[in-house]
Amino acid sequence: MSLPAVLLAAGVAPSPSPSQTTDPATATLQDAQHSATNAASWVSQNWSTWLAIGLRVLLILVIAGVLRVVVRRAITKLIDRMSRTAEGVDGTALGGLLVNVERRRQRSQAIGSVLRSVASFLILGTAALMILGTFEINLAPLLASAGVAGVAIGFGARNLVTDFLSGVFMILEDQYGVGDTVDAGVASGEVIEVGLRVTKLRGDNGEIWYVRNGEVKRIGNLSQGWATAGVDVTVRSSEDLDRVKATLDDVAERMSKEEPWNELLWGPIEVLGLDSVLLDSMVVHVSAKTMPGKAAAVARELRWRIKRAFDAADIRIVGGLPSQPDGDPAPDPTATVAAPSVYSNTASPQAEAASPITPPVRPAPK
Repeated sequence: MSLPAVLLAAGVAPSPSPSQTTDPATATLQDAQHSATNAASWVSQNWSTWLAIGLRVLLILVIAGVLRVVVRRAITKLIDRMSRTAEGVDGTALGGLLVNVERRRQRSQAIGSVLRSVASFLILGTAALMILGTFEINLAPLLASAGVAGVAIGFGARNLVTDFLSGVFMILEDQYGVGDTVDAGVASGEVIEVGLRVTKLRGDNGEIWYVRNGEVKRIGNLSQGWATAGVDVTVRSSEDLDRVKATLDDVAERMSKEEPWNELLWGPIEVLGLDSVLLDSMVVHVSAKTMPGKAAAVARELRWRIKRAFDAADIRIVGGLPSQPDGDPAPDPTATVAAPSVYSNTASPQAEAASPITPPVRPAPK
């Protein structure tokens, strides 16, 4: 039998408990003390766990920061080495064969920017996921939401993503660079700036074209490898072909030995032969392989030298209107023009005789 039952049986009333005799203020103070005791007890029991989590997060942040700095510095040194290599070969024949300093500098900076951004994104993203995993957060819903958001953003900004990816591959594959003359389909001209999203071209009339990299379906680079300078020489059909060829060969040999044309010419100047033979003229084609972008200058110099050599050899260059045989007088340009008519002058007797007779004006009746 319990103690209260025994007391009731004995006729003795049980004394009130201490909690029944205390006032409400004392009870509230005791509850607060009890809560504080429980909190202190919980902290004392779990402080080691929180300390371990904090140290783990701190270690992850330190490792991520150090790794990011090291990777970015290594990428920067690699880009600087590429730029110094470009500066060493610039101004030489090898530098002309490769690329100029400005082109290599912009290409190196673009590649370095992409690599640094990718490295930072991977390192910091991995560190953030590791920190969330340290707090025992379920990453599956977060990754799924991020995947859905990425798909939505990529679909909405697909043109921007296309331009960016196209620019990255153009730079990595070195399809063109600063100083190149290109035909991009939508525009053509000299490349003045290469970006990850937009390429700037300067046209023949000085205008600047902003071409999105995603819109470029084909690229015709006129500055890579080598160029061809072609010159067509039109002479009379009665000229001696052997003398014409000997004169052209002499011009080609002299030009190939003189500076700076000996560096711009990457092959011998060749007389390829007759392109066409007409009744009063024939066309001889001359071709030369040149440094990229120097074909126009070489062709102009070649025409200059050919004209002077032909004048010295008394070889006439013809073109435009049909040439006249030697000794025949030049046709009078006014021979086919009709004489002015006498009727064009209203004061001439013929014009007055041909004018209709005007009837006299009768006075009005009064």
